[in-house]
Amino acid sequence: MREHLDENAPNFTSNLPVPALKLLDCSLRVSVIPLSIATIWLTVTNKQDNISYGKLEFSNFMGLKYMVCISTISAAYAFLATMASWIRCLVTKAWLFFVSDQIVAYLMLTSGAAVMEMLSLAYNGDRTVSWSEACSSYGRFCSRMKVALVLHALALCSFIVLAVISAYRVFSMFEPPAVSHKEVDEERT
Repeated sequence: MREHLDENAPNFTSNLPVPALKLLDCSLRVSVIPLSIATIWLTVTNKQDNISYGKLEFSNFMGLKYMVCISTISAAYAFLATMASWIRCLVTKAWLFFVSDQIVAYLMLTSGAAVMEMLSLAYNGDRTVSWSEACSSYGRFCSRMKVALVLHALALCSFIVLAVISAYRVFSMFEPPAVSHKEVDEERT
């Protein structure tokens, strides 16, 4: 695909050696696993009982169930992608990693947004619909959810960087669009 490269053109692929890029890719994927597992554990084991209002558990909230499901998917995918990145026949499938990284990053973004909205309502309430804030009664539950959300956000940041790396790998296989010298001269004048 890149057979007719101009010798004077800058070589962007040599700025970051492939082994360093592969090491960064692998370490980010590995870091997602404990972050996602910690998010799952904090969320699933989170419960608090209040004498006035009753028991509160993660299973009472669809948004928390969704975050647990997406965290499970992201941890499993990160593990499988780490293993697959060392298998030569799968490493050449850059499009597979690109699409999968994008999908997981977007799923993590949506689940994080759902929990963020829940926490916002729990801390601030919504006076227009007569919802009072709940974190004064369930402080430990809310604190653990904040920690789980931060861990989830760190895993999301890893997947955003992974999506950029996989996009770089996919699109660096192609030559940039050809621009004639006449078009360049017209733009300069």
